[in-house]
Amino acid sequence: MKLVDQRARIGRIRRIQHGLAAFAAAKASDHVQMLEANEEKLKQMRLGLATQTGATSGATLASRGELAMRLESAREGLRPTIAGARAAARLREEARLEARREQESAEKLEQRAASAAARAEDRKMAARFRPRPRTNAQGD
Repeated sequence: MKLVDQRARIGRIRRIQHGLAAFAAAKASDHVQMLEANEEKLKQMRLGLATQTGATSGATLASRGELAMRLESAREGLRPTIAGARAAARLREEARLEARREQESAEKLEQRAASAAARAEDRKMAARFRPRPRTNAQGD
C-alpha cells in the first residue's frame, strides 16, 4: 500500500472519529438542555401553586403545600444530575476537539504525502527524459 493511500485511509478514519465525537458531544449538550428545561418546568409548576385569593379549604391548602414540597424536592434532586450532565458534556466536547485536532493532523499528513509523491513522480519523469550525450560518429 502506497504511503499516500495509507495516509488517505487514516484521514478517512479520523473524519469518522470526529463525526462520532461530535455526535456524542451534541447528544450530551442536548441532554443538559433537556434537564435544565425540566428544572425550569418544575419551578414554574411550583410557582403556579401559589395561594389564590378567596376562600379555600384547609384540605386544599394542605394538598397544595404537599405538592409544592414534592415539586421542590424533585427540583433539588435534579441539581446533581444536571451538574453531572454538564461535566459529561464538557468531557465529550474536549473529546470532540481532540478528535478534530487529530483529523486536521491526518489531513496535513495526507497532503504532505500526496505532494511528496507528486514530487517523486516528477523527478522520476525528469530522469527518464535526460538527453544522452552525443557520441562522435568518427570514433574519437
